[in-house]
Amino acid sequence: MTHRIVIVGGGAGGLELATRLGKTLGKRGTANVVLVDANLTHIWKPLLHEVAAGSLNSYEDELNYVAQAKWNNFQFQLGRMTGLDRATKQLHLAATPDEDGNELVPARSLEYDSLVIAVGSTTNDFNTQGAAEHCLFLDTRKQAERFHQQLLNRYLRAHAGQADITEEVTVAIVGAGATGVELAAELHNAAHELAAYGLGRIKPENLRITLLEAGPRVLPALPERIGGPVHKTLEKLGVTVLTNAAVSEVTADSLITADGRVIPATLKVWAAGIRAPMFLKDLDGLESNRINQLQVRPTLQTTRDDNIFAFGDCAACPQPGTDHNVPPRAQAAHQQASLLAKSLKLRIEGQPLPVYKYRDYGSLISLSSFSAVGNLMGNLMGSVMLEGWLARMFYVSLYRMHQMALYGIFRTAMLMLSSKIGKGTEPRMKLH
Repeated sequence: MTHRIVIVGGGAGGLELATRLGKTLGKRGTANVVLVDANLTHIWKPLLHEVAAGSLNSYEDELNYVAQAKWNNFQFQLGRMTGLDRATKQLHLAATPDEDGNELVPARSLEYDSLVIAVGSTTNDFNTQGAAEHCLFLDTRKQAERFHQQLLNRYLRAHAGQADITEEVTVAIVGAGATGVELAAELHNAAHELAAYGLGRIKPENLRITLLEAGPRVLPALPERIGGPVHKTLEKLGVTVLTNAAVSEVTADSLITADGRVIPATLKVWAAGIRAPMFLKDLDGLESNRINQLQVRPTLQTTRDDNIFAFGDCAACPQPGTDHNVPPRAQAAHQQASLLAKSLKLRIEGQPLPVYKYRDYGSLISLSSFSAVGNLMGNLMGSVMLEGWLARMFYVSLYRMHQMALYGIFRTAMLMLSSKIGKGTEPRMKLH
């Protein structure tokens, strides 16, 4: 009987893995490869801050799972995983409703021989009072588009108002990690673009952006030599950066910090911390940690079931020689997908599985069109600091590498050419 591989989660890692396995095991008939996701389309998660600001039209950069499956010899199933039966090797999918709330796809179960869970993470609001009710999150394309629409609506409403009234929009972003920092810079750029398109009743300086970080500096997960220049650049752009400012409560029109400061905010974004989806906690006896990540061994197999693998943000994978887990970063998910493409082939052949060793290739932070900063790491050059145009080019190349993993070199080149041509016929901002 053909080996059945089911991959749950069509994020960057899960989709890359399904594509690789489809091109090899699926094409040769060695395995049936199935990708499961609750959505019909994929967009690279590191781009969501651009969707939120309106500098990226998500409909132009989306990938359709059904088409990708056809092109790469795997199958796609629409559904959201809700449970697992390890004894019978079945995963359970919830019913999927249509836009009117009627059942589109029924609840069902899928059988597997090897199950790979790659469902990513969601933002962790740490149960802060009022955060879930009053903050927007940027975990999904739908959430990013909702923020963009709310921002645009305020500009459109001001545009239709009285000419002699100056209006103001205040945005507060909780969390000065990569998402928060990049969103702040993109919003500053958006303010200038919207004014250039005639929506100038809210002047660029009247889109007031505050970035709050509970720790002592921005980009706490990255070296200080990166965080320092980023902090200075944000302040030059007019972003108010508050460090040591833990948020204790969120209200309808403000944030309240632990030391009692009140930060007025029309729009509030929570971009601090991560946790894996709740359904992973105690999933049919699998071991998980306090933020719901599945505990895995260096082979990426779960600690209590050799038939189940997990990787990416939803997995707690130990780093040999340290007391830390592999960080929840896109480069880690990419590396793990590459390893699992080999591991699953070896598993079918009955061979020992390789272990995963995380390699840090550096970090790059985009500050919209204004700048970029980061470092690249390698065996030959050590750690090299990058800033400005060169850093921006390397940052853009990360997305092109993701596209090449999914589309191949030729089709990625065609997408780049199409994007270049489109810039002359489309607005620089998404205005609807």
